[in-house]
Amino acid sequence: MFETLFKRPTVLARYREGPLSDARERFLEQCAAGGYSRSMLQKIAWVLLALADRIDIAHDKVTARDIELAVDGRTRFKCRSKCVRESESSHQLFVHVATEWVRSLGCLEPLPEVNRPFAAQIATFARHLRDERGLSPVTISTRCERLAWFFESLHPPRHSLRTISIADVDAFVEEKGNRGWRRSSLSSLASSLRSFFRFAEGQDWCSRGIAAVIESPRLYAQEGLPKGPSWEVVQRLLASTRGDRPADIRDHPILMLMAVYGLRRGEVARLTLDDLDWIGERIVVSRPKQRRTQCYPLLPALGEAIIRYLREVRPRCAHRALFLVLSAPLRPLSASSITQIARARLSALGVTSSPRAAHCLRHACAGHLLASGFSLKQIGDHLGHRSANSTLSYTKIDLAGLREVAELDLGGLL
Repeated sequence: MFETLFKRPTVLARYREGPLSDARERFLEQCAAGGYSRSMLQKIAWVLLALADRIDIAHDKVTARDIELAVDGRTRFKCRSKCVRESESSHQLFVHVATEWVRSLGCLEPLPEVNRPFAAQIATFARHLRDERGLSPVTISTRCERLAWFFESLHPPRHSLRTISIADVDAFVEEKGNRGWRRSSLSSLASSLRSFFRFAEGQDWCSRGIAAVIESPRLYAQEGLPKGPSWEVVQRLLASTRGDRPADIRDHPILMLMAVYGLRRGEVARLTLDDLDWIGERIVVSRPKQRRTQCYPLLPALGEAIIRYLREVRPRCAHRALFLVLSAPLRPLSASSITQIARARLSALGVTSSPRAAHCLRHACAGHLLASGFSLKQIGDHLGHRSANSTLSYTKIDLAGLREVAELDLGGLL
């Protein structure tokens, strides 16, 4: 690996004869497989050589403090004509590279686990939601996260669930409301707390009756209005990603999947190379809420966009995820990253109205289908709704249909 990065004999000899050369070279090979550029690999090699004699990897474990001391105590090290400057960015680079190197060697001492209050009870509740109620991993994670927030907010800290009262729950929900949480979010929060305390009562962990008196804001059926950009904005959005930059080539099929197919951001992030049936011209989407897969026809425009991404941008690697990040280390694109892509692209078009997250493109897809004359059943099937009630909310944005209802002559009925 050193021979690939360095050509001058004196420089090559310095890296090959330095301490722990085999361990440093193996790490560089791992980084190269992760998609790092040649210039970045040279920088990593330079950092490792500067720190190799300061980190004692002979012991079983190296702590984060050991790495900090090695970085802080290093002498200035020159690479060609450049000298390391004592700046925050260079310090972070040294610490990051050294930490990943030590971790790859299996010598990094893990950070002590944070002793979160009632962690064992939350874990038991999570298993109940997964094994007995069959809820999705996202739902379980959300509920457990809210429970952790609640327990950490208790002052003074409690050591038993029996010391928690309904006043503590009400104060927590009220505090979130004062911070600007919407009624729908507060209702979901109260539901998570109610679900846990109902389970806790069955386990005899807490006083009985708490779950029954947890109140949440009143919500009205179909009160929400699904908000999404107009189809004209969606067309502009897709047109803005028809460039030749790697980000444009990758983002174009991502945005098409959300705007044309109505996929959720998590469904896009979970797509793999195996989900593309090129012979059958189909794409298979995993629907976690329905606990099944759904097949869609692979539209020519989408197929061409994906093929261009695979040929020109996506590197050959062991990852099976369809969409990867553009910078090393190579890894699958996360759902939150897809939200950031949609938000940044909409902002670049001057769309400032809320919401601008990835889910608004799903709403735009539903609105476009409704305006095109598709039935609610067809729209619900396309979006993968479990219940017809989930699709009913889109009737409130069918302005043409609402006008027809408003223009009906009801004189004969009076």
